[in-house]
Amino acid sequence: MITIGLTGSIGMGKSTTADMFKAAGVPVISADEIVHDLYNGSAAPLIEEAFPGTTSNGVVDRVLLSGKLLDDPGGFKRLEAIVHPLVREREHAFVEDARFAGHPLVLIDIPLLYETGAEDRVDTVVVVSCGPDLQRERVLSRPGMTEEKFEAILARQVPDSQKRRRADFVIDTSNGLEPARQQVEEIIGKLEKMTRK
Repeated sequence: MITIGLTGSIGMGKSTTADMFKAAGVPVISADEIVHDLYNGSAAPLIEEAFPGTTSNGVVDRVLLSGKLLDDPGGFKRLEAIVHPLVREREHAFVEDARFAGHPLVLIDIPLLYETGAEDRVDTVVVVSCGPDLQRERVLSRPGMTEEKFEAILARQVPDSQKRRRADFVIDTSNGLEPARQQVEEIIGKLEKMTRK
């Protein structure tokens, strides 16, 4: 079985691309979804302890947390130390379930794959990319997004050009859904062929 790591900078179309892999029958787990689940459960008390006043009714309030993090750049490292091991645990269990079920491929959607050294946990890396103008347009159209937030997020991410250079495969989402879907199908075809060797 081949474990695919899917990544891409904010606004590149990563979630949509992950859905395309899922629609093609590849089991997909998203680090963001795991984090969302953890924020609503087991990680909330740990985060409240590290960042007092960031939870409400036992759930992490992302707005309060991101406010604290903007004021405290070192906070990201503390947050990652809490959340990343819990995420990895869930990912590992998902991959093992897919292996047990006999799937040739499994995909882990990891937004900060290169930033966290997660390429060591996957067999191949797919990077989702588009032009910077389209990226900016997509991100700034999101509710609650500001130029300041966008720039702060970009500053924490490995530049897109570096991600593309380091990737095994690049999916360009600049030209709409259908061309992206064709690229996904080509990658699945190539990787499945490798599992049969």
